[in-house]
Amino acid sequence: MKEGGLRISIIQTDVAWEDRAANLAHYGALLHRLDGQTDLAVLPELFTTGSIRDPKLAEDLVNGETVVSLKKWAKEYRTAIAGSFMATEDGKCYNRAFFVTPEGDLFYADKRHLFRMGGEDLCLDAGTKRLIVSCRGWNICLLVCYDLRFPVWSRNVANAYDLLLYSANWPSARKDAWQILLPARALENQAYVCGVNRTGIDGRGFAYHGGSVIYSPRGEKLADAGEAGEILLTCTLEKASLESLRAKFPVWKDADRFEIL
Repeated sequence: MKEGGLRISIIQTDVAWEDRAANLAHYGALLHRLDGQTDLAVLPELFTTGSIRDPKLAEDLVNGETVVSLKKWAKEYRTAIAGSFMATEDGKCYNRAFFVTPEGDLFYADKRHLFRMGGEDLCLDAGTKRLIVSCRGWNICLLVCYDLRFPVWSRNVANAYDLLLYSANWPSARKDAWQILLPARALENQAYVCGVNRTGIDGRGFAYHGGSVIYSPRGEKLADAGEAGEILLTCTLEKASLESLRAKFPVWKDADRFEIL
């Protein structure tokens, strides 16, 4: 791997409906296959439950089985891990984006835009901050699914991040939007973009197409998991090419300045 490179792995697979034990066993086995082969593994949204309907599915941030497992995997397999799960804090429930380092550090922020058409706004509380983490010399922003539709929330101000991640449960019925919006976010923010989506059919009968993908800051497709179902796909991102683009074509210097209230 070249200096400044980042190996990022897509983990695209089905999610067992409201079965935490089955999902932890399955994703643990998949991460084992990546042992020592990647720097960052990205999981689908709500990878331990697939559902936000039952408050009993929400877990504690410190002692919950999901967080304990994530820290164990990150250390054992020498990789950072990102995704989301259903969390509880101070009596509220959140769709919580997480980033766990191999050293056991946990960073998190909650999904900002709750999908009202699916009743998510009735079950969860919305987040109020974005998550940007520094890892191996890269600044990485992690957002969740429906956040993809809101470019203001995704905006890269003064190159605050180099890589933008979306952990998603994006239904097949709207896959055209997924395929259009991801490269748009890469181009407008001059950053690498990775979107990881689940496959299969959930407990409500909705189908998911996968379509997990990585785009370059130029909007070029670097990796595509396709719609074949379960797949592990690793791609190396180069920091030098990103910095060269930003220096030669510095559109970020002319971006509008604003604050989100």
